[in-house]
Amino acid sequence: MTATLDSKTVAQYLADHPHFFEEHANLLGEVKLSSPLTGRAVSLQERQMEVMREKYKALELRMADLSRNAQENQTIANRFHSWNQKLLQPRALAALPRDLVDGLKHSFHVPQATLRLFTPAAAYAGEWFAQDVSDDARLFGNSLQAPYCGSNNDFEAVRWLDDAASIQSTVIIALRQPGSKGAAFGLLILGSPDTERFTSLMATDFLVHIGETASVALAPLTA
Repeated sequence: MTATLDSKTVAQYLADHPHFFEEHANLLGEVKLSSPLTGRAVSLQERQMEVMREKYKALELRMADLSRNAQENQTIANRFHSWNQKLLQPRALAALPRDLVDGLKHSFHVPQATLRLFTPAAAYAGEWFAQDVSDDARLFGNSLQAPYCGSNNDFEAVRWLDDAASIQSTVIIALRQPGSKGAAFGLLILGSPDTERFTSLMATDFLVHIGETASVALAPLTA
């Protein structure tokens, strides 16, 4: 009685005998498979070509994604560099906060931006960036160990923006003394009326760099 071979046994046999189709080359043209692409019967050779084309197409799509991501990252890096150059230009220290937020708006095409310092030096107590903030805002700033990026959930900090009522998505970054993980000395806020401009799915690497750079630049204005 002839034993019935299951598909696993046949597959294992072919794997163990890689020269099978060299010895039975005629089978490559005779065995027919159903093509999931066309629905018609094709030979093993044709099906193998279809599989290779599918893999090549998937690889092309992957390479296109990588290329697009690289271009987007390069664009952001160029904008970050432009912003840094503006920060390095000589100015009175009291003018730095305004130049910093205006630079962010210009370099990154952000509709609105502002900041507050919780502990400004006495010389800057009357400046716009030194206005009083609530204890809740300070606690919120201290709790931010990474930039917040997403929907505007009626944050107090967002209400510091010029047209806060229009803001649908926001970035809020805690400002800390360089190298410190302790209490925040202020907040940097970006806002947009576009709900998709800042989302929770965005990578925050460059936002971290913006926060660190802003913290270094603004630390001399604090007590």
